[in-house]
Amino acid sequence: MAAVEVLENPEIDFLASGPYLRLVIAPPVLQPLRFGPSVGQRRRQRARVLQRRRRAVVALVLVGALTILALPGHTFGATTGAGLSTDLADSSVLASGMNYVVQPGDTLNSIAREVNPVQPTLARSLLVRELGSSVVVPGEHVLIP
Repeated sequence: MAAVEVLENPEIDFLASGPYLRLVIAPPVLQPLRFGPSVGQRRRQRARVLQRRRRAVVALVLVGALTILALPGHTFGATTGAGLSTDLADSSVLASGMNYVVQPGDTLNSIAREVNPVQPTLARSLLVRELGSSVVVPGEHVLIP
């Protein structure tokens, strides 16, 4: 930036027809290279943002884990003690842990088919192990494995 200064000097007035003009240059003003917060403030702000992001990711992982734990077991292909998938066991009359009273005309095979219609041989072997015998008597209480 420059300015013009008018000087009146009596010593040179007789030479000049008008006032003496001199160009005055202002000292340079140093401008900062960067405007805004300092480097330290920017670093602290960035660290806070990263910390918030990490917390958000941890919270999402925890919510996801709790959601997965809340889902029923058949979602993940779980099976009952008789080897039947839990969705089939829920739809059948007999399920693992139930007490069954043997009716007249029931055999170990018919009970095994009610427990596991997909693989009755597996259910039969578990029933034999539970009862200690391959014979059932009407009125007998059988714990379904």
